[in-house]
Amino acid sequence: MTEIREERPEHISAIRLVNTRAFGRTEEVDIIDRLRRNCSDLLSLVAVKRNEVVGHILFSPATVESEGGSMRGMGLAPLAVWPDYQRQGIGSELTRVGISTLRSGRCPFVIVLGHPEYYPGFSFEPASRHGIRSEWQPPDEAFMILILDEAEKGSMSGVAKYRPEFAEAV
Repeated sequence: MTEIREERPEHISAIRLVNTRAFGRTEEVDIIDRLRRNCSDLLSLVAVKRNEVVGHILFSPATVESEGGSMRGMGLAPLAVWPDYQRQGIGSELTRVGISTLRSGRCPFVIVLGHPEYYPGFSFEPASRHGIRSEWQPPDEAFMILILDEAEKGSMSGVAKYRPEFAEAV
């Protein structure tokens, strides 16, 4: 059985290892470390199986900026699962729990730059359908948004931005 928990200090080294193994590089780990140092408003969850951290997901503040102002939501990145545990639903469970937590916290939206075959399963859709584009101009189908607060839907349009720690890595 897999348990989803909020990150605790004793999970940090395991989170580093999971992300490094899942992505085969350290860029995501470097972003996570910078976010931990610079931002107190993170939602960081781990998947624990047999007392081992086997997955991790991070949500950090993101904005949609337009001429009329700025709206704050969250950005999902990264999502990592230890390679031996991939394709077992762990990433999906991390995503579901994270979205549920953000929804109950009155977060209006979540953006993600990710696999267009995976994230629509959680009701993400191309952000361009809402007049929202990414600051980095990725392929349209890869930049998605999940609207959590339908009342805010009409007031969202413009350029979506992750925290500056992400731009340093792009």
